[in-house]
Amino acid sequence: MNWDVALAGYDRDLRTRGAAERTRRAYGVDLAAFTVWAKSLRLSPGDLRHRDVRRYAASLSADGKASTTVARHLASIRGFYDFLVRTEQIGGNPAELVSSPKKPQKLPQVLTGEQMRMLLQGIPARTPLELRDRAMFELAYSCGLRCEEIVNLDIDSFDFEEDQLRVLGKGSKTRLLPVGEPARRAVERYLQRGRRPLADDARERALFLSKSGRRLSNSDVTRRLRIWVANVSSIGGVSPHSLRHSFATHLLEGGADLRTIQELLGHSSISTTQVYTRVDAARLRDTYSNSHPRA
Repeated sequence: MNWDVALAGYDRDLRTRGAAERTRRAYGVDLAAFTVWAKSLRLSPGDLRHRDVRRYAASLSADGKASTTVARHLASIRGFYDFLVRTEQIGGNPAELVSSPKKPQKLPQVLTGEQMRMLLQGIPARTPLELRDRAMFELAYSCGLRCEEIVNLDIDSFDFEEDQLRVLGKGSKTRLLPVGEPARRAVERYLQRGRRPLADDARERALFLSKSGRRLSNSDVTRRLRIWVANVSSIGGVSPHSLRHSFATHLLEGGADLRTIQELLGHSSISTTQVYTRVDAARLRDTYSNSHPRA
């Protein structure tokens, strides 16, 4: 079995199953490194056994790769071999018996309700770019959007009659999300006074446009958020995903159940959503430590 043919087939399979472009690229990078290692030992895809995959994982660790990186590489290899098994090109997955290193339990960055209020109200919304940014981050926090979901929104994604947003999430899964009143007003102001001056091409369907009239990139959104965060606070490490984490944590604090939060976030598994219970517990411990006289 040829590595290049097998990898090309896996990439086609990922496309067919609706994997995101960024996901496919990440798998491709990891598997390219694995292929170079296997070829250096003159091993074809069908030759590998679980001890070979374990040796590869050990070599990554020996090169100083973090446990999260090693775990990601192993996940990419498992996915590749799952495809080969599913398409009956090999009989078993050699990566199944190789356990991933434990990932450090890192809690997501979460802003308090007051910090979110300061951030959003700190965007003046006077110029087209300010109107865009205010609408974009109000909507991201109101709906718990991923960065790629923000940039993929089109002008017809917002249903003003039903006050809901149609979002294309991971795996090309669509979900309909309720939108809060502040976000609705911000989007209306942007569409009325901000988007038209930015739109050079009437055929462009993107909701949020750059100053040159094109669809924003993930890096554009991250850069603009950092500018506004720096204007109102000294909080470090805030990213667009921090707004999503804050959305979920604030819902949990307000009494929402995990299953509802899972559906709103578009998580395929409830275990992914359960990280927010740890965030909430950590905040309760901090509050207790700071306020209880015998803490």
